[in-house]
Amino acid sequence: MKKLIYVMAVSLSALTFQACNGGNKDAKETADSLNMAKDTSSSTASTGGIAVDEGDSKFATEAAVSGMAEVELGKLALEKGTSQQVKDFASMMVKDHGMANTELMTLAQQKNITLPSTVDEEHKKKMDDLSKKTGADFDKAYVDAMVSGHKSTLKLMEDEARDGKDADLKAFASKTAPIVQGHLTTINKIDDSMK
Repeated sequence: MKKLIYVMAVSLSALTFQACNGGNKDAKETADSLNMAKDTSSSTASTGGIAVDEGDSKFATEAAVSGMAEVELGKLALEKGTSQQVKDFASMMVKDHGMANTELMTLAQQKNITLPSTVDEEHKKKMDDLSKKTGADFDKAYVDAMVSGHKSTLKLMEDEARDGKDADLKAFASKTAPIVQGHLTTINKIDDSMK
């Protein structure tokens, strides 16, 4: 009986530790883990399997986080921005990235890809930092965030369009890349006008 109680106590401790350790993942990491579990052929019966390879599912989760961040940062800029060109750009972010997010969610459902429901820690920190700024300081910080964000999103889209395995996700990336390039061109012009 003592052995049974000891084994149960050790098992419970291990589960508690594992649960606590899993709590450190942000939404993107959690989605990637769920997709990786679906990707294993041994768990296909229990998870329903995933219809794309790991690289494509990682692209989808990164694109989802990036798109959600653009929308949330755009909403923040509409609220706090002072420059009309910043507000106009923010409005375009909410509209364009909102539509792309909806399209990506539909594709992810078809492919049984789990997407994150919120932005990751990196983007949360960026939003927190931006929300503390006001006036011209906010505008400049928002523009800087949009320049760097669109550079990395453009690379993400171009890489998937070139190297992706799933035809639908490749098509999504190919269609989205020129839009992101247009955003980058516009935000670079706004950035230049602020100098």
